[in-house]
Amino acid sequence: LAMCRRTVGVSPSGAVGQGSSALGCDPGLCLRGGAVVFCVGRVRLEAFSDNSGKLQISLQEIIEWLTAKDEELSEQLPIGGDVGAVQHQREFHQAFMEDVKSRGPFIYSVLESAQAFLTQHPFQEPEETLPDGKEVSPRRRMLNVSRSVWKQANVTSDLWEKLTARCVDRHRHMERTLERLLQVQAAMGELAAALEQAEGVRDAWEPVGDLFIDSLQDHIDATKLFKDELIQVKEGMKQINDLAHQLAISDVHLSMENARALEHLNNRWKLLQVGDTHLCQLQDAHRDFGPGSQHFLSSSVQIPWERAISPNKVPYYINHQAQTTCWDHPKMTELYQALADLNNIKFSAYRTAMKLRRVQKALRLDLLKLTSLVEVFREQELQHGEYVMDVVEVIHALTALYERLEEERSILINIPLCVDMCLNWLLNVYDSGRNGKMRVLSFKTGLVSLCNADIQEKYQYLFSQVCGPSGLADQKHLSVLLHEVIQIPRQLGEVAAFGGSNVEPSVRSCFRMAPGKPAIEVAHFLEWMGLEPQSVVWLPVLHRVTAAESAKHQARCHVCKQCPIRGFRYRSLKQFNVDICQTCFLTGRTTKGKKLHYPIMEYYTRYRLSLTPHTHTHTTTCCLYSKMHKHPQRGYLPVQTLLEAESGETPCSSPRLPHADTHSRIEHFASRLAEMESQSCSFFTDSLSPDESLDEDQYLLHHPSPALEQDSPPGPHPLAHLDYHNKEELQRTLARLENENRMLQSEYRRLKWRHEEAAAAASNPGAAEGGAASPVGQRDEELLAEARVLRQHKSRLETRMQILEDHNKQLESQLRRLRELLLQVRPAGAWPAFDTGRETAF
Repeated sequence: LAMCRRTVGVSPSGAVGQGSSALGCDPGLCLRGGAVVFCVGRVRLEAFSDNSGKLQISLQEIIEWLTAKDEELSEQLPIGGDVGAVQHQREFHQAFMEDVKSRGPFIYSVLESAQAFLTQHPFQEPEETLPDGKEVSPRRRMLNVSRSVWKQANVTSDLWEKLTARCVDRHRHMERTLERLLQVQAAMGELAAALEQAEGVRDAWEPVGDLFIDSLQDHIDATKLFKDELIQVKEGMKQINDLAHQLAISDVHLSMENARALEHLNNRWKLLQVGDTHLCQLQDAHRDFGPGSQHFLSSSVQIPWERAISPNKVPYYINHQAQTTCWDHPKMTELYQALADLNNIKFSAYRTAMKLRRVQKALRLDLLKLTSLVEVFREQELQHGEYVMDVVEVIHALTALYERLEEERSILINIPLCVDMCLNWLLNVYDSGRNGKMRVLSFKTGLVSLCNADIQEKYQYLFSQVCGPSGLADQKHLSVLLHEVIQIPRQLGEVAAFGGSNVEPSVRSCFRMAPGKPAIEVAHFLEWMGLEPQSVVWLPVLHRVTAAESAKHQARCHVCKQCPIRGFRYRSLKQFNVDICQTCFLTGRTTKGKKLHYPIMEYYTRYRLSLTPHTHTHTTTCCLYSKMHKHPQRGYLPVQTLLEAESGETPCSSPRLPHADTHSRIEHFASRLAEMESQSCSFFTDSLSPDESLDEDQYLLHHPSPALEQDSPPGPHPLAHLDYHNKEELQRTLARLENENRMLQSEYRRLKWRHEEAAAAASNPGAAEGGAASPVGQRDEELLAEARVLRQHKSRLETRMQILEDHNKQLESQLRRLRELLLQVRPAGAWPAFDTGRETAF
């Protein structure tokens, strides 16, 4: 009772005070009611204690079991790095999960009981801390029990959720790991097989040095195919490494066995990378030793020479004995030195032609037909003239060219030497700066010019390279062609005699064949080339030189007594039985005290005594005029250019059609007038010694057509030409000649002034130093050397002044004679007859 009282008395709702009042009203009733309430409370408390105790025990057992399972799960080994280990761990974990899953219904039932208990016995007051010694009321005790059940239930629920989540996560991790390991295992097997096959191919490779040169390209193709197949191996290797990396990120490390296998595969893959090196070696070998390489050209030189290659593939030559290098092949250097023997030829066109003939023979181009050239150009796909070739392409084309020549001619040709020398000559002509580049048009022009073909066929082919689809060529394309052609004599130092490097006057001269048209046809070009224009006069001369080589004349040279005469033969038509060989004639040799009289006939084909001169359809006659003739007629088509200060030569003889232009007609009339006035027809004047240097303009060759070799009728009256041609054109020509005269006068005054300055400097060397005191010894030697140079310069200036004076006199004489022609009218029969055949000037 005391306890019940204490309990009731401490009720937070104040039930004790109320009870005292009731008891005070009715003490007997109060005692009976209190006993009943105490009994009921006791029963309830005991029942509460039994339920809560059992529930707490169950919750505590579950908490301990979940804690143990969580620790057991944490103590499980990390996931293995091979398939077997992961499969074993997965089976163990599945058993563990089954054990946890089997405990689930019991845990859920306990948690449901706890939930029902807390529903019946909720607690809302916060937990209070009672002072020491104070008893806990039954109600407070019940609240504490409910709170304890709630805490245990929460802990149990959290542990259960955590354990199940960890189990599921580990299970998923194992599944992913097992899947990746299976992928790694399968990929490693496939990669090992692919590597084994690739290694078999690699081990079958022969050393590059043991391969045949002809098989290099096949090995290159096979190695490229091998590299393409290795791309799949590379992708498989990358996939395996990526899978291993992903496993490492997920804290799964490959087993020792798998790690070693992967490392071994990577090492084998690295060893297969030698395929790149092998391919580079094959390509280098093919470039250096293959058919398109320059290696086979190394045999073109002999010890102590060595052929080397610059970075731009241009060859150069090393002399190990002299420790020097040069661009020219040793044989080409010897050829150029031998060409110096021809410098004594007085006529530039013949000198140039004979030099080119030696070059042609040295390069074996005299055996090459134009049809073979065209076929090789087509095979090498050299169709576009503007395309730029490198040295390797040029070598490849030349090699194919000489191989075809060797096959067609059935002769043994030193192909490396011919290719190397021809390449050397082409570079000298069209790439003297050794840039390693050459236009296709340049390549074709050089070879076609020196090949063995009819000259008309050469002209037609060269024109076809610059004409458009319509067969027409404008001035731009024609100038490009002529520029390429003029480079050939330019390389020999003879370009000044052929109008210089400026081809515009030649282009204008050609387009006069088609007045008023913006483009010309091949017929116009052939007609103009038939006149042998000044810029290309050396090419037909080269053909005549070639034809004359096989000529053998049963005659004795009047000068050197050679018999028989080989090559060109020159016969005087005014002296009986006087023949001269080409060496004596072209070099100007003559016998002492004897003079060669004009006109002279030139033969360049075999002369047969059974034939009369009228039947020599391939014979060329040459009429030469004396130095006394101030108005020589040129046998080529002259091109009006500015006077070149350093050129004292004029192009040599080549046939041309009569009266091709007004300028040459005027010269023709003037020369005929001079011939009428002069009765002397000697080859050398009395004042000219045989050892004296000769001017080429003295020698004029006349090449009539075969019909003109017969008895030619008297020539037409000069006034007939004047009547036929417009008088206004003649007036314009006179104006142009007067303009040239003024230019010569100006040049003469300038040179005279320079001559006076040079003479003053030579007479007083000390004045040039500004009066400064000069030391004795070395200073005096320098002054003397400078004086010698000035005197030499003075001599050159005097020579040029003399030439200009002669030219000036010639122009004045021409003007005077032409004015007389315009003012005088004579009957047609009063004019002397003269030949209107084809003429050529040396």
